Amino acid sequence: MNIQNVAAAAGAVTERDMANAVRALAMDAVQRANSGHPGMPMGMADVATVLFNRFISIDPSTPGWPDRDRFVLSAGHGSMLQYAIHHLIGYRDMPMEALKRFRQLGSATAGHPEYGHAEGIETTTGPLGQGIATAVGMALAERMLAARFGEELVAHYTYVIAGDGCLQEGISHEAIDLAGHLRLSKLIVLWDDNHISIDGPTSLSTSMDQIRRFEAAGWDTQRIDGHDNRAIAAAVEAARQSERPSLIACRTLIGKGAPNLEGSEKSHGAPLGEAEIAAARANLGWAFEPFVIPEHIYDAWSATAARGRLRREAWEGRLSASDNADAFRNAQQHGGLPDDLAERFAAFRAEHIAGKTKVATRKASEMVLALVNAATDLTIGGSADLTHSNLTVTKGMKSVTADDFSGRYIHYGIREHAMAAAMNGMALHGGFIPYGGTFLCFADYAQGAMRLSALMRQRVVYVMTHD
Repeated sequence: MNIQNVAAAAGAVTERDMANAVRALAMDAVQRANSGHPGMPMGMADVATVLFNRFISIDPSTPGWPDRDRFVLSAGHGSMLQYAIHHLIGYRDMPMEALKRFRQLGSATAGHPEYGHAEGIETTTGPLGQGIATAVGMALAERMLAARFGEELVAHYTYVIAGDGCLQEGISHEAIDLAGHLRLSKLIVLWDDNHISIDGPTSLSTSMDQIRRFEAAGWDTQRIDGHDNRAIAAAVEAARQSERPSLIACRTLIGKGAPNLEGSEKSHGAPLGEAEIAAARANLGWAFEPFVIPEHIYDAWSATAARGRLRREAWEGRLSASDNADAFRNAQQHGGLPDDLAERFAAFRAEHIAGKTKVATRKASEMVLALVNAATDLTIGGSADLTHSNLTVTKGMKSVTADDFSGRYIHYGIREHAMAAAMNGMALHGGFIPYGGTFLCFADYAQGAMRLSALMRQRVVYVMTHD
């Protein structure tokens, strides 16, 4: 699509007005909770507004629409950015009352976005770096599902907002290397390049040139002013046309709009205070009381939902007309395991009990995987460069490559952290049951993502050998 403002129907409302609504809600919710991170939502409000207003395809009335774009807030501490936008575009489980209960016990608006706690949250992003790495798995699943069912049914983007913390965590290096190697062109990362972390300027602890790092991993990169809406839109449009994954470095001011605290670590992880919020309202020209959003602002934000609904309805029409409709629904929506799988397992056990089969445990694992992989093509195997030690590849499995995503086996390389997180992304995306192998002693490397597999109750299989 072009990069013209699709909210024209809202009249005189500008994207700056829309972004200021996000800033106000973030300030107010964190202040009421007396806890949270207002700086990132305020700094990235312009970027997020352009992304949602002009590009992203989601439908709050049908949050699980399979061909929706995926949005991952990897910098999860800025969760009020996502909650505010969800409220403004009309997610039914994000009324103003939910924002007023930000970070309160039992509330859907947790300090970091939690999968399953609120609609439209694609993954849990508490631990920094897990979000961007999980998004790599989502983008990989999109390409693999498109290879199976065609781009008439599968053609969506995975957008990530990441911060310095996400990029400093080691898991990010493994993830961006894998994404670049596989040329996951529908993965777009918007980096909140604000030069600030909790301790102060990022220069205290890093001199990394992130642009060159991503370029070395095979990504397209751009640098922009993260408060220039034209530049933001042009960069996203260019990234959408790229044949490689994209990093957009968005130079922003943390706490944008707070006249005494913007650009300072003091706006990072604490309420701004009533006096500074009042000064920010005056500075932004936001004349409304806390938690008050005028109807014309809601009307402008509703364009995102309206556009998403139309695209979802058009997609449903294509699905209904497709010869692959039943197979797609079975894989994407129903889990797709054959009805006789339990009987196959029973026969398998009976055969080997009767034959007193004596093999190494990893060989026994391979035999079970062979049975499962023959029964369903939903399983996607892989290993952290230990395929013939873990015995995770079975007969007939073809490798996934940047030129051919139709295979069923992923060579994750020596990247246990990224393998585990990417498998979470594949499972969350839907359409596949991923399994991946490594030696048990490397389980600690994968532990962060394994914990999230459990918390999110995802169907991810870890094959650990050589105890």
